[in-house]
Amino acid sequence: MSVSEDDMRYLRRCVELASEALDDGDEPFGSVLVGADGTVLAEDRNRVAGGDHTRHPEFELARWAAAHVPPQERARATVYTSGEHCPMCAAAHGWVGLGRIVYASSSAQLSTWLAEWGVPQPPVKTLPINEVVPGLPVDGPVPELAEQVRQLHCRLHGR
Repeated sequence: MSVSEDDMRYLRRCVELASEALDDGDEPFGSVLVGADGTVLAEDRNRVAGGDHTRHPEFELARWAAAHVPPQERARATVYTSGEHCPMCAAAHGWVGLGRIVYASSSAQLSTWLAEWGVPQPPVKTLPINEVVPGLPVDGPVPELAEQVRQLHCRLHGR
């Protein structure tokens, strides 16, 4: 895993977005799409509280990129996210042709935390990103930020 200081800066923003989502009554997930030159192209947070459980930030960024970023630039862009993509978001990422993913906490970590707290697992099986999109460059988790994400989920579930 090779996570740079620039990567850490974008990941910290993802954790801030996840915290904003939680403060607004949503699940704590946040993501940032960054161009090859380091420009933040778009960012979003979870918006599933309204009942549409496809409103994940990673999925929204993939759709935004498909509409606003040429394919060559998409392939060189990086998606930073507070939590590893679910299979739906990983598939959207792959279909749109986005590049590298860097995440703060993994799906396996989230599954472990939920089990520890007696919280039901998500309705869709969690899979590592590369099981959905083979060969995609992926880095994560990042231990110091994963603990912050754990604390957000702890708050969400009243633990």
